[in-house]
Amino acid sequence: MDIAGASIAHSQAQVKQQANMSIMKKAMDTSEQQNNLMTEMLDKSGAQAIQQAAQPHKGASVDLSV
Repeated sequence: MDIAGASIAHSQAQVKQQANMSIMKKAMDTSEQQNNLMTEMLDKSGAQAIQQAAQPHKGASVDLSV
C-alpha cells in the first residue's frame, strides 16, 4: 500500500471513531436527561405519598350538593 492510500485509510478510521464517540456522548446525554426527569417525577410522587399517608382521609371522597 502506498503512503497516500495509508493516509486516506487512517483519516477515514479517525473520522469513523470521532462519529462513534459523538453518538455515544449523545446517548449518554439523553440517558442523563431521562434519569433527571425520572428522579424529579419520583421526588414529586414521593411527597404526595407522604402527604397521603399522613392524612389518609383527605381526598378519599367528594361531597356534592345539588
